[in-house]
Amino acid sequence: MIEIIAIIIVFIFFLAGLFGTLFPGMPGPPLIWAGMLVYGFIAGFQDLGAFFLIAQAALALLVMGVDYLFSALGSKVFGGSKAALWGAALGLLIGLFFFPYGLLLGPFLGAAVAELLVRSKSDQVFRSGVGATLGFWGALPIKLALEAVMIVWFIVRIF
Repeated sequence: MIEIIAIIIVFIFFLAGLFGTLFPGMPGPPLIWAGMLVYGFIAGFQDLGAFFLIAQAALALLVMGVDYLFSALGSKVFGGSKAALWGAALGLLIGLFFFPYGLLLGPFLGAAVAELLVRSKSDQVFRSGVGATLGFWGALPIKLALEAVMIVWFIVRIF
């Protein structure tokens, strides 16, 4: 019975983690990893060894790194500054309050405004916004695939 409760709790963490990846503002990968830890504390760590937990933590960090790397690369490829990257992140956070359009327009507007404040070249402002937005959204399939690996590996370990 206790193992069933642990499985229900871990899947709530997994769903919250996936939600956090789709709608930034929640730490998606750390929530998935934390769910595994909670499972271990409730049901025991006999199925989850130290290597497993360390490798899962590394995967969670990799997912977070992919997010930042793709946003930075998208902005850089399109000629944006570091300010554009930070503007895109801030725009995305603000955009959460205007779901779903804010998720599409937030990174673009944030990067564009930040670039305008730093460089004030109108052609570069648009390009930076596009680059940061494409980078952020381009990372999404990779992040979800890595999180799927984390979750499937966990399921294989406990069953």
